[in-house]
Amino acid sequence: MSKYGCPKNPGQKGHALLVEHLAAAPLVPVRKATGQDWISADHTAEPVLALLDSLGWSAVSTPEANVHCTSPDGHAYVGWLPEDPTAWERGIVFRVRVTPTDGGTPWEQEFNTDTPAVAVAGFLSGLASAPVRPAS
Repeated sequence: MSKYGCPKNPGQKGHALLVEHLAAAPLVPVRKATGQDWISADHTAEPVLALLDSLGWSAVSTPEANVHCTSPDGHAYVGWLPEDPTAWERGIVFRVRVTPTDGGTPWEQEFNTDTPAVAVAGFLSGLASAPVRPAS
């Protein structure tokens, strides 16, 4: 087993499940960057919302233009919070919160207003395609 929890060779138990999971995972399309336009803040949620929609997440928008998304299993939340006063106090616009299905400690990641939405979408795509760890 590698230090990242993945089998080192195809013969090890669990490799087929890992490959099947990764093959079925949706990926964010990669576009070729021209110059450095892709690293600037874009102040939009479109790449994130499109990804979550493709994964079957539910989304609710507020009259203030905030959007709250929940994974199909209810264990993950993504908030686009351009008009949330408490988010602005902390300088964030995206909030990701995950409650592990095994009952582990919930964790959260926030992204500031200068984080490009494609970077947040890439982070979420990585989470969605991460192999599930077997129970210890």
